[in-house]
Amino acid sequence: MPPSPVLSAVDIEGFRQVQRLAYRCAETIAEEIEPGMTEREVATYMRDFLLSEGADDCFHQPFAWFGDRTAFRGFIGFKHLGGFNPAFYPSNKKLEADMPYILDCAPTRGGYTADIGYCGVVGHNPTLDKLMDDLLEYRVLILDLVRQRKTLAQVSQAVDRLCERHGYEPRHKAYPFEVLAHRVEKLENDGRPKHLSLARFGVRNISELIKDRVRGAREGWSPLWNSSKGSDHPPTPGLWAVEPHLGFRDVGAKWEELLVITEDDAFWLDDEVPQVRRWQARGLWPAAQRQAA
Repeated sequence: MPPSPVLSAVDIEGFRQVQRLAYRCAETIAEEIEPGMTEREVATYMRDFLLSEGADDCFHQPFAWFGDRTAFRGFIGFKHLGGFNPAFYPSNKKLEADMPYILDCAPTRGGYTADIGYCGVVGHNPTLDKLMDDLLEYRVLILDLVRQRKTLAQVSQAVDRLCERHGYEPRHKAYPFEVLAHRVEKLENDGRPKHLSLARFGVRNISELIKDRVRGAREGWSPLWNSSKGSDHPPTPGLWAVEPHLGFRDVGAKWEELLVITEDDAFWLDDEVPQVRRWQARGLWPAAQRQAA
């Protein structure tokens, strides 16, 4: 895997391990999900799993969305720090057979943070299958354009255009600040077993994001990656949690994983992630996209 002038090899491995923990959480809970469970119950199971595996903080506590909530129907993104949108939070909606779901968690362990999204269904949902198949094209597109040193806004706008060609809604625009991605920083490993969260978001991680926002404003970049003028700058070296979220009618699907950007290159932190394994199993994963470890 290419070296990063921003992150040491030790740091890259630390982030990779916590991302694998987050995906292991999602896959473990997905095996236990049954119709009748609520979003709140599933989010609590995810939280308990992460705590049992040594997570000591988070970017945000786990989210779970079922049915039409996977397409963020009725969700309205807030654009101001400190904004609050209860629609995002796990609800009492119950899972039904053939209903899509999205699990999203962002644990921190030992100062390293990941933020992942995982899709599934108990039963069968052809629309979800199609969305998840098409999400491969977004993963390839984003990496290619970042490597071409397109501005982050141009990359996000290209994702918007691809959504339009596919006939999908870019539902990541319902996220706070309409972000396609956000920056992730290494935190101090202070050895404490638990840290403060406020409104389901980890105070330390959000504080780092705010610091990046202030520093970026001085230096001409933004830690919030979207299609706006604020992201119209070359790819900023560092670690980014990227999450293209597609919506078609009442079905939504996404993946979220960490992208490492260096001064002159970029690479996905890990190809050992569920969406890649799924594409491989379905014969969709081109050998040319495999990355050297």
